[in-house]
Amino acid sequence: MGHSHALSGALVWLAAAPGLAALVPVAEHATVPAELLAGALVCAGAAMLPDLDHPKSTIAQTFGPVTWVLSRAVNGIAGGHRQATHSLLFCAAAGVGTHLLAQWHTVARDVVVVLMIGLALRALAVGVPGRTLTSAMLNVLLTTALVVIFHSFGVGYGWLGLAVAIGSLAHVVGDCLTERGCPVLWPIKARWLLPYKIGFKTGKWFEQRFLAPALSVGIVVLLYLRLMPDVTIG
Repeated sequence: MGHSHALSGALVWLAAAPGLAALVPVAEHATVPAELLAGALVCAGAAMLPDLDHPKSTIAQTFGPVTWVLSRAVNGIAGGHRQATHSLLFCAAAGVGTHLLAQWHTVARDVVVVLMIGLALRALAVGVPGRTLTSAMLNVLLTTALVVIFHSFGVGYGWLGLAVAIGSLAHVVGDCLTERGCPVLWPIKARWLLPYKIGFKTGKWFEQRFLAPALSVGIVVLLYLRLMPDVTIG
């Protein structure tokens, strides 16, 4: 579900940005075009974070050996796949931790931004099939280019912690829609399934033929609604 998770993260951010900008001081610039696009990419990447607990997941292949080793470590700490990282506690910790890192040092903030955007690009199939190292190098180059572009437009990332928390939450909610559910209230191990006791199988027709296309259309529509007024005025 890598691409579906990333698309859901971007969609949720685009939908929530105006409300966040109006209600949350750190997100006051979230609807500025460059900030909006950066936020959508960061949130898309953050929507991959919970799967760091799976060494064979898309996220584990993003930056080659670096993310694979990190994924192995998280898998051991979290207790396996769909355990601690698929919970509200993880979403909150990821968001707060990111915010504190961003406040601590701009280098730490930029590392998080690069990781999130890299994860988003990888989930959206930016890479060379069957070439893990080549894909990782390409990902690094494209991610670096995007970060430089966003920097040139003065993107401030005050909303970074929010984007990471919301993206992680979008992943958890998405996995709750599948047949295995998630331990949302971990360390309580009971799994939540939405709708109750119903769930679709990942990688099957529902995800491939309906969910992913629907998310893509939603993103295009929201981008049009959010960006067109600015383009017209200019």
